[in-house]
Amino acid sequence: MAARAGTSFQRRARSQRATAPGTRPSLRNGQLLLSTGVPSLDYIIGGGLAVGTLLLVEEDKYESYSRMLLKYFVAEGIVCGHSLFIASARDHPEDLLQELPAPLLDDVIEINEAIKGTEDNTATTASQNSMTIAWRYQNLPKIQTALASSSRFGHYYDVSKTMSTELQHSVKCHSFFLPDEVPLDSTVTEFGDMNFGYVKLLRSIQRVIRKEGFDGACPQTKQRNILRIGIHSLGSLLWGEDIGLSENPEHAYSLTKFLYVLRGLLRTSLSACIITVPAYLTQNKAIIGRVVKLSDTVIGLESFNVSERASNPLYKDYHGLLHVRQIPQLNSLICDVPDTKDLAFKLKRKLFTIERLHLPPDLSDTVSRSSKQDLAESAKLLSTGCGGAARGKKHLDF
Repeated sequence: MAARAGTSFQRRARSQRATAPGTRPSLRNGQLLLSTGVPSLDYIIGGGLAVGTLLLVEEDKYESYSRMLLKYFVAEGIVCGHSLFIASARDHPEDLLQELPAPLLDDVIEINEAIKGTEDNTATTASQNSMTIAWRYQNLPKIQTALASSSRFGHYYDVSKTMSTELQHSVKCHSFFLPDEVPLDSTVTEFGDMNFGYVKLLRSIQRVIRKEGFDGACPQTKQRNILRIGIHSLGSLLWGEDIGLSENPEHAYSLTKFLYVLRGLLRTSLSACIITVPAYLTQNKAIIGRVVKLSDTVIGLESFNVSERASNPLYKDYHGLLHVRQIPQLNSLICDVPDTKDLAFKLKRKLFTIERLHLPPDLSDTVSRSSKQDLAESAKLLSTGCGGAARGKKHLDF
């Protein structure tokens, strides 16, 4: 009984521990979590982004959806009252702030209408095709595609509207625009073994962490707060990188050294970071492998805008695939593995959502033979779910 009492006391004391606004402790490992701004993405990566960690996003080819994830992350920080640090080499951080989506603050009706709007097309399609599906499949239970936790964490946003200027200026925002920090006509292109732009960026981040009171080594004299760091398209040519120009670039270790030092700053501070990287431009896959190992959480976005999969009937209701490359092991021996690896994202009317991808029944007489072949090929790509039971050269016959 004494051991049980001690355990319950420890759990009660841990639950009463003061946390920063907009954060909550993980039920699995006690790590302090914050929301990425996309509740379905929080669910996938273990409940949220852990404070002191780095989330790496492999960009889609047009950078539209990776940029959207970055805007969600920044918008969530403003709603929660967190401080911001935005870095970019192409678009000025002020331009990104002007594009932030408008939050749906504690408005259950608007949220339900937005969510319902994302399901209208799916429900309409299902009702139209109900007569063409074989009778033996109509009584099967529906697949739960939505990804959400039992307790609400984070906020929803309307991508059709922009955030008000008053709300944007309600938090302190630090910006780093590479052309202003390192002029284009500058003769200094590198600093030792690291890109000079990376050095300037690291110094700026370190200065903000120390002067604004986010350093975990220093005693906290005021209410705890979180610094959200967002870096757009790191590793591109605009940052002075050459990893996408050749198979063996001259400064192959510049980006990896930057990530190594940045993770050291994050680990000792009340901050969290999201970085988007154009991985599709890098010819040397070994460099991408090192970049993934130096990151905590890694996801990849594959848009259908420039993909042959856009014509595949399996993906007709989605705008792209989401690949989970890596999930961190924090204060535990194992990581939070998602219950499915087949994930897709879509943008419907107001909301950006991530859902489980599943194979539709292919029994209609109106489906062409080529479409059936596409579905068969897609079944091989799915590692779990409906296609996970296929073995050898045979496919599931729906």
